[in-house]
Amino acid sequence: MLFTKLEKKIAFRYLRAKRKEGFISVISWVSLLGIMLGVATLIVVMSVMAGFHDALLSRIVGMNGHVVVYHQDGAIEDYDFLIDKIKQNKIVSSSMIGVIPVLEGQAMASANGVNSGAMVRGIRMDDLSRVTGVGTKIFGTALRDVGDGQLVMGAVLSRRLRLTMDDTVTLIAANSGTPTAFGTIPRMMSYPVKSTFMMGMYEYDSGYVFMNLETAQKYMNSPGGVSHIDLFLRDPGRTDAVRDVLRGFLPHGFVVRDWRELNKGFVGALQVERNVMFLILMLIIIVAAFNIVSSLVMIVKDKSRDIAVLRTFGVSRKSMMKIFMLNGVCIGVIGSVFGTVLGLVLAKYVEQIRQFFQWFTGRDLFPPEMYFLSELPSKIDPVNVAGIAIVAVLLSFLATLYPAWKAAKMDPVEVLRYE
Repeated sequence: MLFTKLEKKIAFRYLRAKRKEGFISVISWVSLLGIMLGVATLIVVMSVMAGFHDALLSRIVGMNGHVVVYHQDGAIEDYDFLIDKIKQNKIVSSSMIGVIPVLEGQAMASANGVNSGAMVRGIRMDDLSRVTGVGTKIFGTALRDVGDGQLVMGAVLSRRLRLTMDDTVTLIAANSGTPTAFGTIPRMMSYPVKSTFMMGMYEYDSGYVFMNLETAQKYMNSPGGVSHIDLFLRDPGRTDAVRDVLRGFLPHGFVVRDWRELNKGFVGALQVERNVMFLILMLIIIVAAFNIVSSLVMIVKDKSRDIAVLRTFGVSRKSMMKIFMLNGVCIGVIGSVFGTVLGLVLAKYVEQIRQFFQWFTGRDLFPPEMYFLSELPSKIDPVNVAGIAIVAVLLSFLATLYPAWKAAKMDPVEVLRYE
């Protein structure tokens, strides 16, 4: 047995401080609350960071493809032939779930006296349904029914331009304008808006306009060409093999990038921020562990006479160490359990809590234009939660070693000599 009945009884009795030991009891409660709040805060922050990571990457990667093929000279001609060639490769075809030609360009959208920058993307409507994915809200005409010369616009951009369904918006593009003796005349075309979408990512909802690929080719003056080809894989984490194969057999001039390369700075920043937040918030638990050291040292000093009496009754040094180690570990375990429960509840309802405080304070606590998402995401990872709780208990155990050693080292003769 790890702890005897006597050791448990004495350890649990020392947890219940008497009235004259009120200050020691306060320190013990502060230690327990510190462990609890530290564990809860870590769980909430790490869950929100994991939710940010997954939500942002799923939307960014889902919109742009896991592997992207460009041409260094600009537009890709004969893209259907190139797509057939890509599909014929066994390694690539077995790994991907779809390949989509895309024509993309910048423009200015104008309607009702309001102007706004926009990214115009030409894509086949069947492919657009796949790109927008699950969770995207579509308002108006179904995507598959959007015809040539009609637009699908982000809901935020549509509201900014004060548009309703079937209203006309003018797209102005300078890059695909008509050259004249007096300079390039920007291309201006008007199209009706048949649908709007809400992906939940502010960057897309406020700045993207989709049209049929054939319409985009006419508008951008790129007949028979696309700007890039997106490949969507079954496992986005394994892009290396497909990327290397494409680089090997595609003709000279083609450039192949995967989503990690295209978003290298963004992905790296998220990972660094997550690690730094973990280290900073771990200091809360470490401070609480030092409080355990303080409370146990004070208990040892206050209980020195009791320790001496127990030692004269035959309680070994090892048993004395185990008594105070059990005392501190109990604080850590109780704090970790309550902190884990509190953290899981807060992480699960973090968006509702944000909305409540936003309503209570009357301030926007999560502006979508700054954080790119319209909702505060959260993803509870059982491995992270278990790891945080275990680390908290381990730190609590380490905090007991010095006070327990001090109690075991105490000489009963020296203590009782002055009693």
